[in-house]
This record gives sequence, C-alpha cells and structure tokens, in this order.
Amino acid sequence: MSDNAQSNEPGVDFSTFVLSLSHSALVQLGDAPHPDTQKIEPDLEAARHTIDLLTMMEEKTKGNLTGEEERLLAQLLYDLRMRCVTKEKGK
Repeated sequence: MSDNAQSNEPGVDFSTFVLSLSHSALVQLGDAPHPDTQKIEPDLEAARHTIDLLTMMEEKTKGNLTGEEERLLAQLLYDLRMRCVTKEKGK
C-alpha cells in the first residue's frame, strides 16, 4: 500500500502539481498570503522564476499532455504572466 493510500491524501498528478506551482507564484506575486505566516510578502524575482519553470514545463511536455492539462497550464501561465506584468508596472 502506498503512503498516499495510508494517509488518505489525494495522489499527485500533473494538474495538481502545476496548480501547486501556480499557487506558489500567487504567493510570490503578493496575490495570496504566505501559507505559514498569512502575510503578503511579494517577491517578483521568485515569481518570475516560478513562471519560467511553468513555461519550461509547457515546452518540455508539449504533445504529451491531455487537452485538459494543456488548457490548464496555458490558462495558468496566461494569468500569472498578466499578474506579473501588472505588478511590475506598479498597479
């Protein structure tokens, strides 16, 4: 029996993984509170790095994802990029 089955936690799949990275980027952008401190602590450099990681994943997994996974990743990247541009412009 796997550790996930024993702890009743959901397994990690591609969508869960990219959603987790996306949430990290939201925290880094200052659009979500830090999970430990509940404080808003923007770090645009870290956010750009996380967005770059997601972009690399999009490029490296091209043709190997389901349509739903491709759409999810594309939408998350679009949203994060727009949020990052807005933050960088100081709005």
